[in-house]
Amino acid sequence: MKRVKQTVEYWCPDILTGQYLGQGVRAAVLDTGITLHPDFDSRIIGFRDFVNHREKIYDDGTHGTHVCGILAGSGKLSGGTYAGMAPQAEILMGKVLDHTGNGSVDHVVAGIDWLLDIHKKMRLRMVNISVGTQPGLEEFQERRLLDAVEALWDEGLVVVVSAGNYGPGPGTVAVPGTSKKVITVGALGDKRTIVMGRGGALEWNYSGNGPTMECIVKPDLSAPGTNILSCNGEYTTRWQKPYVTKSGTSMATPVVSGAIACLLSKYPDMTNVEVKLRLRDTCVPREGAEQGWGMLHVGRLLEK
Repeated sequence: MKRVKQTVEYWCPDILTGQYLGQGVRAAVLDTGITLHPDFDSRIIGFRDFVNHREKIYDDGTHGTHVCGILAGSGKLSGGTYAGMAPQAEILMGKVLDHTGNGSVDHVVAGIDWLLDIHKKMRLRMVNISVGTQPGLEEFQERRLLDAVEALWDEGLVVVVSAGNYGPGPGTVAVPGTSKKVITVGALGDKRTIVMGRGGALEWNYSGNGPTMECIVKPDLSAPGTNILSCNGEYTTRWQKPYVTKSGTSMATPVVSGAIACLLSKYPDMTNVEVKLRLRDTCVPREGAEQGWGMLHVGRLLEK
């Protein structure tokens, strides 16, 4: 995470003073689940399983724990070295993906409907969805998913989704990242490395690119997503490594979500539209982030 934070200019005055690290911000994450990793302290405020319908908190896919560590891990087991972007934010987890990291539109929509029902009571401000459909999904199912994430946005929640790993060709952004309302995040690559994904080797520039079918430029912005070290979902005993490396736009998305949580700590009354406009106005040009507004710049984002 140190490399990630250096890249996005994280160490600005507001962060260094510790004033705005996600305090008072509750973020929902829809993913494979979450492990009770020490880096989450007591900041997991709820859990719901839409796949196996279990009550106990768990993560059989490990993806969700890694995502949450990037967003809000405290870095406790590393002395703070691997702390996430907003280490004082709280997490509500909805398990919508199975142990392989795959899921159905039904499960994801059920998770979104749950958030629509409870977001006011839980005082949620934002939702991270590091989930994207594979190419070839029926148009009807794509529309269901798009309508669902846009309903979250219309309720005033900041919705941050991944661009998917089917790039870099044009028109390769995964649904629901094609929505013109939500904030879609692409991954900056590292030309020095070839990373491994579930389907084998991924070239450094795997991130999905626009335009969408409606000629919308996507992703909206980019953040580091290659070889990111974060919480290990298998860390349930001291014999497991507490941190592991993963790559993909799934990892870039919580980098942006965490930055937004810090922003909402500073400006708690900011609307989702204002958040999106502020991101647009503060991103910077960067190789590998040619589409959209550019690369996340936390210092500029938090600056008055």
